[in-house]
Amino acid sequence: MSLFRIPTLLAILSLVMAMSPAPTAFANDDPELLTVHKSPTCGCCGLWVDHARANGFETRIEHPADLNRLKANHGIAPRHQSCHTAVSVDGFVFEGHVPAHLIARFLAEKPEGAIGLAVPGMPIGSPGMEMGERFDPYEVLVLMADGSSRVYSVIDTPARQHP
Repeated sequence: MSLFRIPTLLAILSLVMAMSPAPTAFANDDPELLTVHKSPTCGCCGLWVDHARANGFETRIEHPADLNRLKANHGIAPRHQSCHTAVSVDGFVFEGHVPAHLIARFLAEKPEGAIGLAVPGMPIGSPGMEMGERFDPYEVLVLMADGSSRVYSVIDTPARQHP
């Protein structure tokens, strides 16, 4: 190959790379599907769905007649509950306003004995619960199959929600 073609090839390669879509959080580049169970009237749940979609997740929305029963059937204790429950294709649960990057990390790690993550309650400033500059630090818990939980991540600044 002559030397005058190398700059042309490098320019073409740079152009192709610049036009390629941004990498996703998922190894196989297929978006992870989350089925989000929520009340049809909950606005913050809709905002959380927007957050999940903006961060590479595909979502399907369902409005179960008995959301509390669904949570109980998935092993989410009342102390860990929030307003919506997302369920992955593999059956992992993500309760409440969990930042999308932590869901992606959890799905990559799949901690042994864990059933999912939870942000109990509805912390102000969490994804879907943004209120201007207001922000309350919160913990993301990993839920274990035996009903116990432990801290998975501490979100102490708004920047830690969107790395």
